[in-house]
Amino acid sequence: MLQQTRVETVIPYWHRFLASYPTVESLARADLDDVYVLWTGLGYYSRARNLKYAAETVVANHQGRLPDSAEKLRELKGIGRYTAGAIASIAFGLEEPLVDGNVIRVFARVLGIRTDTTSKDVISRLWDIAGLLVRGTRPGDLNQALMELGAILCSPRKPDCGACPIQKHCDAYVQGDAESLPIKKRKPKPKPMRAVAAWIERDGKILVVRRPEKGLMAGLWEFPGGEIGLKEEGKDRCAEILQEVVGLGVRDPISAGHIEHIFTHRRLDLEVFRCRARPAQRVARSGYTDHRWIAPNTFLELAHAGSTRKAMRLLGLTDEISARNAKRKMP
Repeated sequence: MLQQTRVETVIPYWHRFLASYPTVESLARADLDDVYVLWTGLGYYSRARNLKYAAETVVANHQGRLPDSAEKLRELKGIGRYTAGAIASIAFGLEEPLVDGNVIRVFARVLGIRTDTTSKDVISRLWDIAGLLVRGTRPGDLNQALMELGAILCSPRKPDCGACPIQKHCDAYVQGDAESLPIKKRKPKPKPMRAVAAWIERDGKILVVRRPEKGLMAGLWEFPGGEIGLKEEGKDRCAEILQEVVGLGVRDPISAGHIEHIFTHRRLDLEVFRCRARPAQRVARSGYTDHRWIAPNTFLELAHAGSTRKAMRLLGLTDEISARNAKRKMP
């Protein structure tokens, strides 16, 4: 949960998740949709899928006990070198290194690394350094100390060098360029993309569709729609796209407006429409794995992406997620 998400955001989700799935066996047995619902609002839903798949593997192949070696941990879905090192050192006291963003920043400043820290050669060097440092009787404490130092004192902006316990060993402090390190290759700007989506209503219910289990927003529910060209008008393509993806002819699509959403590599401009489905038509999906006709407010109970939640607000659906979660029993 803490991957790419702040601690204060995670804490209430963590408590609710543990209340619902207190053991690895209970998570392994859980329905993935129910896991998604508890995860709604955290984003990056692949983490939730991987967590459940890992639980299933632990139950099926390891008698319900987490493997106690970094090598075996890395065989679990969603666990890479960093996570395996963290678990192995902190939970099992093994001399396994870890390197995350905080550790990279500490190493770059202390050692005066003034080359691109995203390059393979530099990353490999940092792992070697971490491997040397972690040798000793308290590897978990060492790894946690490195991460905490980077998170609390050796911060990206305005590092608190005066309070740093290893200040005298720090090359960047001596050179006076701590805030300029680490050096990272500049990320490319997200590519623009445009799409349309539609609130299709029939007999008081709306149509929602589920995305495939792989790709962008995998396995999540959304309003049906599709991508259009950067210079195309949504109103000119909306009916055509809906016919293609759900096989429905629609009446009088009316634009409710636009929302913008930034993905890792894309900047989405989504135009949202309201329309009615012509009677006596059956949904014929193309590119989606499931569909449902639901009461509008129940959409909040299905796993959906941030872009879909923005579309809900644009259409006037009350975002009850936070209020509903707050009312759930805490452990």
